[in-house]
Amino acid sequence: MVGPDPVDTRLLALIAEAGRASVTDMAHRLGMDVREVAARLAALSASGLPLVVGVECDQQAIRNVLMATGAWAQHQYQHPPGPPPGYPAPAPPGYPVHGTPSGSYPPPGGGSGPHPPPGSGSGPYPPAYPGAASGPYPHPAPGFPPPGQAGPSGPFPAPAAGPAAPPHPSGPQEGSPADPAVVWGPPQSASWARGDGPPAAAPPRTGQVGTALETQGVEGERVRIQLLEVVDPADFLFEAAGYTLQDGERSVVVHTEITNQGPTPFAALPDLYLVLVTEDGQPVSKAPVSLSSRPAYRIGVGPGETAGGHSVYVLPETTRVTSVRWSAGPDPDHRTLTWSVDED
Repeated sequence: MVGPDPVDTRLLALIAEAGRASVTDMAHRLGMDVREVAARLAALSASGLPLVVGVECDQQAIRNVLMATGAWAQHQYQHPPGPPPGYPAPAPPGYPVHGTPSGSYPPPGGGSGPHPPPGSGSGPYPPAYPGAASGPYPHPAPGFPPPGQAGPSGPFPAPAAGPAAPPHPSGPQEGSPADPAVVWGPPQSASWARGDGPPAAAPPRTGQVGTALETQGVEGERVRIQLLEVVDPADFLFEAAGYTLQDGERSVVVHTEITNQGPTPFAALPDLYLVLVTEDGQPVSKAPVSLSSRPAYRIGVGPGETAGGHSVYVLPETTRVTSVRWSAGPDPDHRTLTWSVDED
């Protein structure tokens, strides 16, 4: 049963409405910290509610990041690939079984007994516990000779063929080819999405009125946003729609256009975090009004679709606006786009 915590109740109500959403998107919609939302969802899931909290990633890109720092080879040694505990893998074709089987598992070295001792080979059935050798394909231990040379004596089998991670006695040096910042660019930037070559030039994040800039949404949507027009002041449009400005106020109308260039629908309101930036760096959020002659945005832009909308702002008459800024979330980050509108 859901507890009396009102924050948990809001989270569950949003999940019940959306059905499926990312933790980041839910945090933005509720105005909460992402880490708090993740912790609360995990606790609710553990309490027995029919709720699954998951993680998705680009597997190859993450592996490339690990390999650049030498961590992937260490992970492979510590956690060799193999079947889960209790599920033996099938034997490779032609692999001989030594000894006479006794029970469901063949004994090692011809001995009797249904279970092999830890660390010993057992024909085609690898031991059902993590970290043990898996048939004829064990992972090489550190310090042993590479493939093609004589294997060591004792209980350690010869290493299988495979790429060996280069040694990093003191870690990758800054600016070297092994430095992740050189291979993939700054962390959390778009260039981390590929690892098969040097990072491509990042698209521009700034422009002027009329410029179309590209970025990503909260769910990774590929969007192109163009600042078409800034009407400053727009008092005549504001008053023609039946609104009244207070003494010392003026209105500004910003016309933008968004194109969804990817396969993922853009589900948010396109100008939800579109703000004006004043000369002292302060953001001015849009006013909750719409003009009949300048229609506002509607929620959602499907793949391949283009939508336009007008955003209205009310600010002091003497305030000087220097730029227009679009962000995927409430706070500026590497996806933020900025257009300069200062004519001075």
